[in-house]
Amino acid sequence: MKTHSLTLTTPSDFHFWRTVYSHGWCSLPPFRVDKELASLHRLLELSDGTLVHCVITAPALEKLKISVQSGKPCSSRQQQEIRKQIRSCFRLDEDYAEFFQYVKHYPYYRWIAKLHTGRLLRSPMVFEDIVKMICTTNCSWALTEIMVNNFVESLGKKFNGGMHSFPTPEAIASTSDAFLRKEIHAGYRAPFLLEFSENVASHKIDIEAFRSENLSTDELYKQLRAIKGVGEYAASNLLRLLGHYDRLGLDSWTRGKYYELHHGGRKVSDTTIEKHYASYGKWRGLIFWSEMTKHWIKQKFPF
Repeated sequence: MKTHSLTLTTPSDFHFWRTVYSHGWCSLPPFRVDKELASLHRLLELSDGTLVHCVITAPALEKLKISVQSGKPCSSRQQQEIRKQIRSCFRLDEDYAEFFQYVKHYPYYRWIAKLHTGRLLRSPMVFEDIVKMICTTNCSWALTEIMVNNFVESLGKKFNGGMHSFPTPEAIASTSDAFLRKEIHAGYRAPFLLEFSENVASHKIDIEAFRSENLSTDELYKQLRAIKGVGEYAASNLLRLLGHYDRLGLDSWTRGKYYELHHGGRKVSDTTIEKHYASYGKWRGLIFWSEMTKHWIKQKFPF
């Protein structure tokens, strides 16, 4: 194995651990948190098919260190792609200055800007984010972990030490409904995941363009909803990973947390929740998610 050491400069309002633990993606492979070494691990597949194991740390302010392990020395082009993928995962090219300035106008939410929270960790590829999001629908987080682990171990490419990459669209498309139900435990999601992967593999849809196309929230939401298996909840949460923050994406966990924070545990309608955040306009979804996960900030490793 060959080892390279790369660095990335981060914005002054970036916080490594609050981005890592911005939601549950850090606990789903090929991501892995090493609490003892205070690092985030990620197995990347580059555009030429090369697998590289990245160990990411934040040894200093405004700096990320990436220790890269690969089978052969990485070329300058490969190193550039590694940096690009990690930058995308951490949203380092997304400007949050407007958001932080906005929340400062509301005393109840000034802590968001002060603590530099709001960036949401995402996968290197939109395809992975969508597959994982479908695996969170109508089930417990424990089942989501089982499905994603099964996907990676059964269909991902193997790397040194037993690690596996996230499967490609072609890998999932080459399976069957029966395989996804039995081996992945995808249940009713199986035909949706299979059709989605087939459409991406055959280039019927170009979902990777979702991060670069200048689409409105409504246009992007419509395209996400056109993917079978992506309902209102999944589409709204995927929008946040694409830089659009004006939808809440309610589920049983966030509803319960909202009831606890604002109504003493008493249930209220989704309309009531939507009205509570309506005045925050294009930032309401990010303010909502930041508030629902505020209790995670008290711990370096909340889960």
